Amino acid sequence: QVQLDESGGGFVHVGGSLTLSCTASGTFFRIGTMGYFRQSPGKQRELVALTTDSGDTNYADSVKGRFTISRDNAKNTVVLQMSNVRPEDRADYYCYANMMLSRGSNFKSTWGQGTQVTVSS
Repeated sequence: QVQLDESGGGFVHVGGSLTLSCTASGTFFRIGTMGYFRQSPGKQRELVALTTDSGDTNYADSVKGRFTISRDNAKNTVVLQMSNVRPEDRADYYCYANMMLSRGSNFKSTWGQGTQVTVSS
């Protein structure tokens, strides 16, 4: 059993900052890509930012220059630092990890429960 434990959601003012954190726990061999997606009411889930186990990153255009994703492989943790937050950043944020559960097995997508980010003006 593996799970992604998320923390850090809540209220943030427009222009403010917020940090989300996600830690993988359970039994697995390796984590490949790890990061965050988000979903607003009435919209599809969309990529926010991803990072590979070698440190490569990929950001949605809408968050480039404002959000930073980082990862601690030793702690199986990914952190999303959100700054200069905009009203359109309001959403449920979901941690994502692509995990190899045992040596040589296929990678499996795993999702966190989601954490809500509310942006107030």
